[in-house]
Amino acid sequence: MEDQDTLRRRIAELETEHGDLDGVIDRISENVPFDQLQVQRLKKRKLTTKDEIQTLRSRLIPDNIA
Repeated sequence: MEDQDTLRRRIAELETEHGDLDGVIDRISENVPFDQLQVQRLKKRKLTTKDEIQTLRSRLIPDNIA
C-alpha cells in the first residue's frame, strides 16, 4: 500500500496541475478566435486530473467497518 504522505504529495501536485489547466483554458478562451480543439483537449485532461485526485483521496479514507 502506498504511503499516505506520498498520496498527499501526489494529490497536491495534481491539484496544482488542475488549477494551472484552468488558468490556461481561461487565457486561451479569451482570445477570439481560439483553438476549440486545444481547449477541448485541455478540458479533458483537467477532468482526468480531477478524477485521479478523487481516486487518490479515496485511498486515504480508512476501510473501517464497524
